[in-house]
Amino acid sequence: MIKIKFGTDGWRAIIAKEYTTDNVARVAKGTADWLLKKQADPTVVIGHDCRFGGPLFAATAAKVFCDNGVKVIMADKFATTPMVSLAAVRWGAQQGIVITASHNPPTYNGYKLKAHYGGPSVPKVVGEVEDMIPESASIPDTSLEEYEKQGMLEYRDMEQLYFDEVSKGFDLDAINNANFGIGYDAMYGAGRDILPRILPNATLLHCDNNPGFNGTAPEPLHRNLKEFSALMAGDSKLHVGLANDGDADRIGMYDSSGNFIDSHHIILLLIHYLHKYKGMGGKVVIAFSVTDKVRKMCELYGIECQVTQIGFKYICGIMVDEDCLLGGEESGGIAIKGFIPERDGIWMGLTLFEFMAKTGKSIEELIEEVYEVVGPFVFERNDLRLDNDLKLQIVENCKAGKYTSFGKFNVERVEDIDGHKFHLSENEWVMIRPSGTEPVLRVYAEAPTQEGVDAILDATKKILLG
Repeated sequence: MIKIKFGTDGWRAIIAKEYTTDNVARVAKGTADWLLKKQADPTVVIGHDCRFGGPLFAATAAKVFCDNGVKVIMADKFATTPMVSLAAVRWGAQQGIVITASHNPPTYNGYKLKAHYGGPSVPKVVGEVEDMIPESASIPDTSLEEYEKQGMLEYRDMEQLYFDEVSKGFDLDAINNANFGIGYDAMYGAGRDILPRILPNATLLHCDNNPGFNGTAPEPLHRNLKEFSALMAGDSKLHVGLANDGDADRIGMYDSSGNFIDSHHIILLLIHYLHKYKGMGGKVVIAFSVTDKVRKMCELYGIECQVTQIGFKYICGIMVDEDCLLGGEESGGIAIKGFIPERDGIWMGLTLFEFMAKTGKSIEELIEEVYEVVGPFVFERNDLRLDNDLKLQIVENCKAGKYTSFGKFNVERVEDIDGHKFHLSENEWVMIRPSGTEPVLRVYAEAPTQEGVDAILDATKKILLG
């Protein structure tokens, strides 16, 4: 028996090692017990992404819920995480369950908890569910067909629900008839059917069935998107590109030259559009690893900005309780006002396509508008796979204040909301933090130029590794 712990965003583990049907049954049993403690006759919605074993693990969870008296509404095919979250809200479920490991390598699968309001369950709830996971749980022999006959299980079309929501939320005619070409890389993930349905003229990449993601982690970072970058650079008919992760709640973008547009720039573009062009207000909530340029833009626009620990569950809790314009993470998970408090890479992409269509400006021109407000910057992240003892020693060194410089870069001040952010100058910083979902040490850096970022990361790596 292993102790099952939820990380930054759900429980994730290696398939056939810790991630087994027996352990999925345990987590489902703990969730069912928590629901039944809170409410009589609860309902859950369950969806899975395109990973290996998704239908099997979703069926396992469904059987446990049904056997414990919790009604299940199951997606009739693979679904994005935002589809499941939306379904929880629209269909009045008390909990959403997504069988996904999101952006993790293909050897992983996972289990996300979504609340009745259509976003991640808050840390308190996650902790309560975690504490109720039993040491073992049986998987019922009863078939899914029998649970259907009993009225405990129902299949519904979550993709149609989402499509209808998008159709109400956007001027799709304006986007589809605009004078710019759109490229889309699903990274073999759950966005592969819905995006072409929304944007039938998009040029598609990796939208076919490949449960192993062709061996590449479906995280929308440039290092994983080189083929898409080359497509964008090589096709003169393509002007903007969108990429999503395995469950389509994260976003990455490209300009017409195949240059990667990271989440920091996307967050700034969204704030600029929603506030400056659409006149919308509300607090901006960002995770600790997001660029400080967001704070600068908010200050200039008279918008309150709050920084949280890393993990969208912290952001979501604030978005549910307060009037928020946007919530965003460095990892590409962003939510905006007017939709559910959930990360949604497709919804964010459509918002920026609409920005382009309504203004007649290219994505490059809109980024230049942002630079006029906050100044140019470059951000990079290195993931260091280290011996666990070394990783822990580096974290302890950070806590003890042992790093006062990284090569020629002197530390001016340190923030430690979640990890350690070392400010090197007004426009330069490096941050060190162990991942909450993978066995890696993340090193983030920002500077006005690519050369500056590279120099900071190189100097930091030399100091950390000795």
